[in-house]
Amino acid sequence: MTRGDRREEPVGGTYTLVIDLPKPITLDVGALGPVDLPVGAYAYTGSALGSGGFSRVDRHRRIDAGEHAVRHWHIDYLLGHPDTRIVDVTKSRGVDIECAVAGRLPAGPVEGFGASDCGCRSHLASGATLTAVTEQVRRTHRLAAGRSSTHD
Repeated sequence: MTRGDRREEPVGGTYTLVIDLPKPITLDVGALGPVDLPVGAYAYTGSALGSGGFSRVDRHRRIDAGEHAVRHWHIDYLLGHPDTRIVDVTKSRGVDIECAVAGRLPAGPVEGFGASDCGCRSHLASGATLTAVTEQVRRTHRLAAGRSSTHD
């Protein structure tokens, strides 16, 4: 889309948060109920295709920092726990590849997490190390988007 000679960047797309969980926790995740999460690295994939675009990622960061108490999505319950920490964000701008990315990442421990509006098993993946999960997320975004992605 262009306006004059200036090309406008898409405001949203697909993102994956890489989350560190240094100790096991039990969470009450809304309609999913109580879930047990072991120590490990987690990857949550979501979409930011609405008018606010990637401001959704900023909201996730506020919850993670303890600055926002509203719990709307499954991921809010995980990020609102004091033992979690977002360590990386991968974004693929202007593409809707949420389910393609989630489906290519390793299965997570909670069926239905973040996937109440699609047919995916889960949008929460898990792995042994933060490095391995981060590398896999970045590679998966590149493959699913067919181009480069950005990292925060």
